[in-house]
Amino acid sequence: MSTGPLIRGYEVVIGLETHAQLSTASKIFSGASTAFGAAPNTQACAVDLALPGTLPVMNRAAVDRAIRLGLAVGAKVAPLSIFARKNYFYPDLPKGYQISQYETPVVQGGSVSFLLGDERKTVNLTRAHLEEDAGKSLHESYHDEHGQPCSGIDLNRAGTPLLEIVTEPDMRSAAEAVEYAKALHALVMWLGICDGNMQEGSFRCDANVSVRCPGAPFGTRREIKNLNSFRNMAQAIDFEINWQIDQIEDGLAIQQATVLFNPDTGETRSMRTKEDAHDYRYFPDPDLPPLVIAPEWIEAVRASLPELPAAMAQRFQAADGLPLYDAAMMTQSLPLARFYEAARDACGQPKLVANWLMGEVSKRLNAEGKTIEHSPVSARTLAALIGRIGDGTISHNAARQVFDALWDGQAAEVDAVIEAKGLKQMDDSGALEAIVDEVVAANPKSVDEYRAGKDKAFNALVGQVMKASRGKANPAQVNELLKKRLG
Repeated sequence: MSTGPLIRGYEVVIGLETHAQLSTASKIFSGASTAFGAAPNTQACAVDLALPGTLPVMNRAAVDRAIRLGLAVGAKVAPLSIFARKNYFYPDLPKGYQISQYETPVVQGGSVSFLLGDERKTVNLTRAHLEEDAGKSLHESYHDEHGQPCSGIDLNRAGTPLLEIVTEPDMRSAAEAVEYAKALHALVMWLGICDGNMQEGSFRCDANVSVRCPGAPFGTRREIKNLNSFRNMAQAIDFEINWQIDQIEDGLAIQQATVLFNPDTGETRSMRTKEDAHDYRYFPDPDLPPLVIAPEWIEAVRASLPELPAAMAQRFQAADGLPLYDAAMMTQSLPLARFYEAARDACGQPKLVANWLMGEVSKRLNAEGKTIEHSPVSARTLAALIGRIGDGTISHNAARQVFDALWDGQAAEVDAVIEAKGLKQMDDSGALEAIVDEVVAANPKSVDEYRAGKDKAFNALVGQVMKASRGKANPAQVNELLKKRLG
């Protein structure tokens, strides 16, 4: 089990439970649609409503997706798993129980690795099990026939297929928990088993947080429910850590509880006393036979898997010479990896492609809330731009101007922008030599300082040459000519 930095003298212990909505067209035990955004209660069929006489039927596509995750994280895919009834009573739970898995989940064990700064971390998984989602209680903008505020129930989500992915209590800081969640989020999208849309509830995390003195037994945990953004997760966990430490130092006991995070105040608040497993009275669902997964089924899913992020990152390091960090960044998503490969193949400059994707491209995408699939600059165009840097046509500074023009739609081709803006570097060595001579003659003090061993004076001379050439001189050529001229 990992250890981490102490916070106010205490060790933090964090485990995450993530509900990933599976990307099936229909629900886990019925044929009703899972499409987002439908009018309330228009996508809840008789099975979802638990009408008398209805029976659940397992959705094979949901099992396929569970197997894909199990293989990707190196887990055991159970040849036989059992569905159970988890009994509790909420207005948005029509049956009065949720069909889930308890003692024998479909995915057992496994791990997820990620970078935390420059350090590689691994979080072990306990399990991943299939279950159905509940409906949703709506408390805003609803009024009864007398105009009084009331709550509404939307059962469209009832029966939506979920894969609940549970970690061991391996994380020791909010930052570590967030990086794990980001890595898992990227993986489920990479595998195509979840669309990862946190705003629509497709990827929701619950954080179990406790603190303890170093070396002591685990403290009492509190579970922060339904964290639907990485920023909220970091804020909620940090607040909860400090709240628990304050309680302990005030001589108060921590009570096991389920808590909610309020993003407006940045605080957690207790919602209810936390239940233990026995409170749910789990028992095998008599309406569903055991789920049997034959070896042939597992191998068929294995054959359909894409190259996994870790394997691809290793390939980028070995074949392209990328550093570990760059390779990890290029495999944050499958579309990004494909974009990188297309640009790399077109220009043959893997490190420069990675630099541009982590730099200018990433900056513009983040500023506009876009993903790489919606980049206005294609992989082919980015490769052409990098090629013009490589062959000396333009400088790096000029390339940024070209990139901005391409991104903003001023032109579609790299050469057209270079021509229109007059950004082509000087290729007349005689003219450049004349500029160098003029700069040397006009700056005797800098020349004397350079000859006295002050390197900064040389940089000042380079800057003067670039200024005199209006940025069109090739910096490498300027350096070479200046050194030759100064002896």
